[in-house]
Amino acid sequence: MTHSSEAEAAVVIGATQPARIARLGRSALWLAGFGVLIALAGFFMDRAELWRAYLFAWLFCLEIGLGGLGLVLLHHLAGGRWSKAARPIALAAAQTLPWLGLLFLPLLTALPTLYPWADSGQMAASQLLQSKSLWLNTPFLIGRSIVYLGVWSGLAYGLGRLTAEDVGRGQASLGMILYVLTTTFAAFDWMMSLEPAWFSSIYGLLFLAGQAVAGISLVILGLAAPLPQREGRGWGEAVQSFNDLGNLLLASVMIWAYFAFSQYLIIWSANIPEEAVWYIHRSGGGWQWVALGLIGLHFVLPFALLLSRGVKRNPRVLAWLAVLLLLARAVDLYWLLVPAFHPEGVYFHWLYPLLLAGMLGGWVALFLRQWSGVRLFGSRNS
Repeated sequence: MTHSSEAEAAVVIGATQPARIARLGRSALWLAGFGVLIALAGFFMDRAELWRAYLFAWLFCLEIGLGGLGLVLLHHLAGGRWSKAARPIALAAAQTLPWLGLLFLPLLTALPTLYPWADSGQMAASQLLQSKSLWLNTPFLIGRSIVYLGVWSGLAYGLGRLTAEDVGRGQASLGMILYVLTTTFAAFDWMMSLEPAWFSSIYGLLFLAGQAVAGISLVILGLAAPLPQREGRGWGEAVQSFNDLGNLLLASVMIWAYFAFSQYLIIWSANIPEEAVWYIHRSGGGWQWVALGLIGLHFVLPFALLLSRGVKRNPRVLAWLAVLLLLARAVDLYWLLVPAFHPEGVYFHWLYPLLLAGMLGGWVALFLRQWSGVRLFGSRNS
């Protein structure tokens, strides 16, 4: 982090003690170490399921990092009371993207296991896959992935090196365009192509909306954690920032629901077998109950709560709601990905939650290091 970023972080962290952050970071690192052991066990016990769980865990962490990047760009485009306090947290999340890019490398060895179009046998047996081979082929996907990860890492690095005043709206606008385009195509490549016979032009927007929910939830948790639990100097301004973030979270939840319903309505109205099969895989064998749970957890409950001004101005309640929505994001990703491998019915494997916990532990440790400037093993940065 630059000195300007560290100064902003110090304002946000306030009275939070560096030792407390270091302890939390070390606990997260222990969890990451546990995740490595789980991955090794999965490699020898069920290699195919390991890669599926790895993709799920990696995409969840990536979604939070990308949500932070989007919020930083939004800060430079629109500003507002909430954005000044949110920027250091969102920027720290965005600065984990280069490391997540490195964690993408193991997935390159598992492309034939994950994607039908990367398996030469399935490609040779399917005329449909052959018709899409100009786009869906391994060398081209690797090249596109390098572009996506390079753009995100470059934006995060550039925004971290500049102060809030140095970034003009023109630069932020260009960054936002690149962010939206690369994220949309990444969703097509890494998620939608798990079932290459199916397509949806809204899919990328749905992934973007999920990033917004995850990013805002992280910012709320970051701001709520060090907040004093009593009124005092600056309390009114802090409460107003939470009110603004609550409104932004409400808008993001509504946008996510709008995109999800729009995709379903368009495909249901068209009633084309090649398009409907994606929902058929997710509406039978128990997957329909996961979908109904998502509607309640990701939209109905947060929508009802966030309509209340009291909830949005209560940091503790809003923080718990942020945790709930991060959980909903994990369930949503699970519902999007896993039926592609197990369309016959609801499927659970111990690798999914354990590997997610391990990778998230490593991500949290890295995020805390970027945000606070506190060394997990040693003293605070000078």
